[in-house]
Amino acid sequence: MSIKEECGIFGIYDADGDCARSAYYGLYALQHRGQEACGIATINDLELSCHKDNGLVGEVFSEQTLDELGGVMAIGHTRYSTTGGSQRENAQPLTLKYVKGSLAMAHNGNLINTDELKTEYEYKGAIFHTTTDSEVIAYIIAQERLRCGSIEEAVRRSMRRLRGAYSLVVMSSRKLLAARDPQGFRPLCIGRRGDAYVFASESCALDSVGAAFVRDVEPGEVVWVYNGQLLSSRDNCGAASSLCIFEYLYFARPDSVIDGQSVYGSRLLAGKYLAREYQIDADVVVGVPDSGLVAAKGYAIEAGLPYNDGFIKNRYVGRTFIRPGQASRERAVRLKLNPLRATVEGRRVVMIDDSIVRGTTSKRIIKLLRDAGALEVHLLSSAPKFISPCYFGTDIPDRENLIAVQYTTEEMCDILGADSIGFLSVDKLTKIAPDARRGFCDACFTEKYPI
Repeated sequence: MSIKEECGIFGIYDADGDCARSAYYGLYALQHRGQEACGIATINDLELSCHKDNGLVGEVFSEQTLDELGGVMAIGHTRYSTTGGSQRENAQPLTLKYVKGSLAMAHNGNLINTDELKTEYEYKGAIFHTTTDSEVIAYIIAQERLRCGSIEEAVRRSMRRLRGAYSLVVMSSRKLLAARDPQGFRPLCIGRRGDAYVFASESCALDSVGAAFVRDVEPGEVVWVYNGQLLSSRDNCGAASSLCIFEYLYFARPDSVIDGQSVYGSRLLAGKYLAREYQIDADVVVGVPDSGLVAAKGYAIEAGLPYNDGFIKNRYVGRTFIRPGQASRERAVRLKLNPLRATVEGRRVVMIDDSIVRGTTSKRIIKLLRDAGALEVHLLSSAPKFISPCYFGTDIPDRENLIAVQYTTEEMCDILGADSIGFLSVDKLTKIAPDARRGFCDACFTEKYPI
């Protein structure tokens, strides 16, 4: 298997702006978080509109569509499926009309009590139209809204029933809300552009719409914008936080800052720690685009070795893990990366990748380097060994699919065709994010689950 991506969410409240276009630019900046489907919902004169479909942001939206959406508020979503398949009906934002009006919601994360909640509500007569845990969340929020006086109170109450990872943007006809689960598994931040407020999975999306970073949404916090004012409830705050450490190693864009820590800085440190652990007699260091590049630079700096481009990436092919079938992923590798013979021919190469999951992609890339004339290929991972599944939004489902569980390091060398293989030590994980204001979830590397 290969790692599946999480999702990107975006929300904006701007009484004077074209919110659909801002959401479009924000989703473009978050495209790396999911390339399966995307959508935007807006509010115009208290009326909800939505457009979504399978495909990339640039494919799903046209100028005419954005003109029609307009909006004084908007939320957007770019998706890769974790719970629920890739069918068009699972695209987000989810929208619904009920006795209290209209509601739209976009979700990043994965609940661990989805089946329990869904069964409970189905026995009460609920009919679900998708196979996602996100629809369960939206249904609970709508139900709670029938019992209380405001949408923010409904979201706050709903959080007591939800277990697992969820960062949300929610939109009613008059309010825009954002919420983050009490453990803070997934990132969510707040920005401001004049009188407009913006919520986004990563700070790079704020930059894309000209918004200044204000702060991160706290784990367990609900924030909302009403009549241009930003308000907050922290009734669900206080739990030990467990931000996914893989945000820093792989998921997030390197120009993002998550919970106080630069993603670029984290990857640079990961590479430097690798160099201290693995001192390899080599001629050049290369990184696997894109998330291995910064770690490769860090390794080269610390090891005193030349760093150079080892691959040319076809920018028109999406991230390899995003392909739902293994055969299509392998075809994508061939289309996506081409080795630079001038860099590797006749040289001993240290190749840095962000992770080694099943190993099939690594095997193919190592063969590309050997075919280009590399004398030796030493594979280093800026993440530790994957040894257990993730239940919070990253699809690493089965131990038997993890190469580090099934084989020794020596056996992996033979299988992948590498001269040596090394992984970042688990005890270095917290050290790669020295400025982070959160605790971390590293269960996929340690089997120590926060829930």
